[in-house]
Amino acid sequence: MEGERPAPRPRSAGLPAGGAGAESAGGGAPLPGSRGAPALLQAEVLDLDEDEDDLEVFSKDASLMDMNSFSPVMPTSPLSMINQIKFEDEPDLKDLFITVDEPESHVTTIETFITYRIITKTSRGEFDSSEFEVRRRYQDFLWLKGKLEEAHPTLIIPPLPEKFIVKGMVERFNDEFIETRRKALHKFLNRIADHPTLTFNEDFKVFLTAQAWELSSHKKQGPGLLSRMGQTVRAVASSMRGVKNRPEEFMDMHNFIETFSQKINLIDKISQRIYKEEKEYFDEMKEYGPIHILWSASEEDLVDTLKGVAGCIDKCSKATEKRMYGLSEALLPVVHEYVLYSEMLMGVMKRRDQIQTELDSKVEALTYKKADTDLLKEEIGKLEDKVECANNALKADWERWKENMQNDIKSAFTDMAEENINYYEQCLAIWESFLTSQTDLHLEEASEDKS
Repeated sequence: MEGERPAPRPRSAGLPAGGAGAESAGGGAPLPGSRGAPALLQAEVLDLDEDEDDLEVFSKDASLMDMNSFSPVMPTSPLSMINQIKFEDEPDLKDLFITVDEPESHVTTIETFITYRIITKTSRGEFDSSEFEVRRRYQDFLWLKGKLEEAHPTLIIPPLPEKFIVKGMVERFNDEFIETRRKALHKFLNRIADHPTLTFNEDFKVFLTAQAWELSSHKKQGPGLLSRMGQTVRAVASSMRGVKNRPEEFMDMHNFIETFSQKINLIDKISQRIYKEEKEYFDEMKEYGPIHILWSASEEDLVDTLKGVAGCIDKCSKATEKRMYGLSEALLPVVHEYVLYSEMLMGVMKRRDQIQTELDSKVEALTYKKADTDLLKEEIGKLEDKVECANNALKADWERWKENMQNDIKSAFTDMAEENINYYEQCLAIWESFLTSQTDLHLEEASEDKS
């Protein structure tokens, strides 16, 4: 979306936030101590069945949204307080806040799985209360994503983290895996909450408010297996036929998605490889410093110099560790999230094409009078409306997503650049200080020799 954004208009509580900036707001509590290279880089990966929730793991791909501070001018009413909270990047007032925390393991005779606590605070009138607390497992998030895609086939649904298992590493990565997934699920829900349309989806409201048994009952009210199979068969048939005359604007969109997918996947792979190499470099540095200390014990004339080098290496090692942590928390999750977004976009385009293909087939049948003419005309009229709605929804969401993507990517790489500058300046200062100390020491020794 090019050009300047119009000034925000005042909005009453309960209306959608709808600002593009909200989706780009990042944050969330960082994972203490999770500085190691992602385990997936060197491990064998297998797909999991849906019920094996306890063993699911994925690449780090989430940077979370933090609650911003309250406005300085704050009414005393709790609902008014919620309405006064503003995000730095979001000019509109927010009225829905979601937190995912407190992961908990559950062990049954059949399976072991993890649930996450979800706390929702809102001032919207359609909610029965201002605060809700429920627990959800990964399967529930998958159900929500499916329902959103079903209700809004051409809106860009935020991606969920992948579902993988790494052989032989369940215990090793367990704590880090749970925390990483928690962040991803937190971001998923807040992306939906900040979407001007998805945020008012009824299934989303049920997901946030219903207790476990209520949610289970609600899930059973959906289409049956045979109905879902029929939808799948029709979708496959439509994709096989293909779209004969995709509008030019959607052809441009399709080409952009293909190019974007190739580039972002390549950047993701290279970034992960760089992080892995940085981890190996860091591990070597940690061993490099102590060797100089041991060496100094047998070199009386080089004690100060060797200890000085060891001190510099130790300081640079800590700076490297800090930079790696910033990389794993800021850049890698953003890049990988947009890898997942590229896959989502391809799915959205396919669903749009399926709707148009269905219309094209009806028009073709009418042309050759392959069925009842009056019935076909009625179906064509409905499908024309459906195609128009689908196209308009995608065009509007596309511009919103594209602006958010550009803001997120720009911010991530700007932060990385600043982190690199600080890192190299810090290391340079460390070694310059060492050289100065050695020069001063040399001058002192020369002065003593002359005297």
